[in-house]
Amino acid sequence: MRTIQAKQILSSWSDGMSWFGSNYSINLYKGCCHGCIYCDSRSECYRVESFDMVRAKENALQLLEAELRSKRRKGIVANGAMSDPYNPFEEDALLTRGALELFHRLGYGASLLTKSTMITRDLDILTEINRQAAVVAEFTITHDDRLCKQLEPFVAPSSQRFVALKQIAEAGIFCGILLWPILSFINDSEENVRAIVRSAADSGASFVSPFFGVTLRQNQRARFYKQLDRLFPGVKERYIQTFGQSYQCVSPNKVSLWAAFTQECERYGLLYKMDAIRAAITSQQRSCNYHSLIRGK
Repeated sequence: MRTIQAKQILSSWSDGMSWFGSNYSINLYKGCCHGCIYCDSRSECYRVESFDMVRAKENALQLLEAELRSKRRKGIVANGAMSDPYNPFEEDALLTRGALELFHRLGYGASLLTKSTMITRDLDILTEINRQAAVVAEFTITHDDRLCKQLEPFVAPSSQRFVALKQIAEAGIFCGILLWPILSFINDSEENVRAIVRSAADSGASFVSPFFGVTLRQNQRARFYKQLDRLFPGVKERYIQTFGQSYQCVSPNKVSLWAAFTQECERYGLLYKMDAIRAAITSQQRSCNYHSLIRGK
């Protein structure tokens, strides 16, 4: 793994409260080696060259500590929007672990998006953070193990992610599933959606956030179509005929998928609307802030 120097690590959401109730975001690594055929982060607009090569931001923790200390308002820091915080190199680099230790020491919450089971390594520090601030763990899971090998060749199988999710839920951490992207003509079936929601419920998830489509733009579309030709002959032509050059390629089955999805979520008591998910997270954060204030008196 190569290293690079960063100029800044911590970013603020423009609306003050965005991704799963988070106030800030970080990416400690640049690039990703998961090999997911649909990855939006490959788009030219993000300007990440040699995307498959993971580079650690060598000075990330020093910058992060200074930037966290400079903020007048504490809050929840999201990690994983552009690069999985638990890529294979994190096992030795420990940047994500170091960031969590900073959050704990400085009183910030954490939101982690991953496709890796390595997150369970950090259950000890996540549990400590959860005593003083909100912690959210999100796993992207959209299909069974068979499809996983094709669509996400270098990540933990979906079944293993569900096992990790259960461990996190049993530790009392608010967690759930990102059921997206859903790929038309590949995994956009009611059977698949129902199975994912049921497995999420069985694993102790609190929420499932859906998007019954995929976004395609710039060079990402060309790569996606190349992979479709290799893995699912004939599907590229169906995409071109159905979606043309559309950015959002939403499944033609979206109505029936939504009906099946909401039925299962209601049956198992899972949150699925982002406003409700955010409300649960911000309620936890406010409660933590209140108790911290009381302890400080």
